[in-house]
Amino acid sequence: MKNLDKRLGQILERITSREFLSGRGLGNDIPYHVFDYPPSAELRVREHVDFLVDKIGSSFPDLTVGRIDLLQLIRSMLEQRNLLDRTFAMQKLKGDEVTARNLSAVLEANKVAEALVRSVDLRTCSLVLIEGVGAAFPLVRTHNLLNALHSRTGGVPIVVFYPGRYDGSSLRLCGEVSESVNSPYYRAFRLVDDSDSD
Repeated sequence: MKNLDKRLGQILERITSREFLSGRGLGNDIPYHVFDYPPSAELRVREHVDFLVDKIGSSFPDLTVGRIDLLQLIRSMLEQRNLLDRTFAMQKLKGDEVTARNLSAVLEANKVAEALVRSVDLRTCSLVLIEGVGAAFPLVRTHNLLNALHSRTGGVPIVVFYPGRYDGSSLRLCGEVSESVNSPYYRAFRLVDDSDSD
């Protein structure tokens, strides 16, 4: 946990730097970053995201942060289609697998990406923070969502708070479940490497 605290302590300076906000130093890569952490630290990380949003709002008035809780976004999508209560009933009656299968078309990555983009104004956002990806799995897989967002976010930096491990080529939810067995995800950068906090 000590190493996590050091890594969390480096986020604010990193995401408010000119280099980060302008995407400099990334070549032509899309400015997507993953902050991976142990799933047991979920509440600690969420508290830190609260701190980041508050601190940026008070100390960096020229920056606008878009914040997305992926699970809440999914809930909103289902509510808009009058599917939320039916989804809960289906889950109770038929289980998680059947429910996830039945929602796969409604929560297809491109549709979730569109909903995400509509929920934040990318024209005015300096950066977007995405959390709640562990709670949204397997309804939405992070690598599919990021792939779907590529053509929609332009140069706005995206930071995904990920309860698992990202090694630069694959996302492993909770350090165990591979999200991208057949299609490795390698287009994001680790926001803070373990070695950065030594």
